[in-house]
Amino acid sequence: MRLLRTGLSATLCCGALFLTGCPDKPTDTPDSGSGTATAPEPPKPPPPTAFSLSYQAPDASLAQVSLEPGDKPLIQQTSALELRTNHGLRNYRVRLFDEAERAMVSDDSAEEADSGLVYRINLPQPLKTGFSYTLVVDAQTGNAFTDTLGREVEELRTTFQVAGEKEKPAPPPAPAKKKKRR
Repeated sequence: MRLLRTGLSATLCCGALFLTGCPDKPTDTPDSGSGTATAPEPPKPPPPTAFSLSYQAPDASLAQVSLEPGDKPLIQQTSALELRTNHGLRNYRVRLFDEAERAMVSDDSAEEADSGLVYRINLPQPLKTGFSYTLVVDAQTGNAFTDTLGREVEELRTTFQVAGEKEKPAPPPAPAKKKKRR
């Protein structure tokens, strides 16, 4: 009887293995080449937000300005600057300062999209030759601004100089002569 039970148990186990079968071996796909299955790569994160600055050169073409830290590039005299980003921005402001750290008067326009920002600065008069200017992109409110993906973006502060000799300020008007009374 014991032999019958053992034989019956063995038959049931073999039958169960036969019905479930062994796991399939991975088959080679014709385009894999290596014969080993690879897991799909996770999507790459988007690149960090990057800035580019250009200006309208005297020949009406756009010339690039280096934004490398520590650089102080020379540019030609212009009254039109263009700042671009590869991602849209939220809670930001763009300002142009002169050597005395005074904000420049300008007519600005911005074209915003998730794919990027185009910010144009149009000055009523060309930048003065020989002078340095600083472009600052920082938070409108609070301590930080973000891109459209919700990531914090570092403040941009870049200084450039307009090529040429420093323009001398106009002499002050001569004081009016006083008439003597007799």
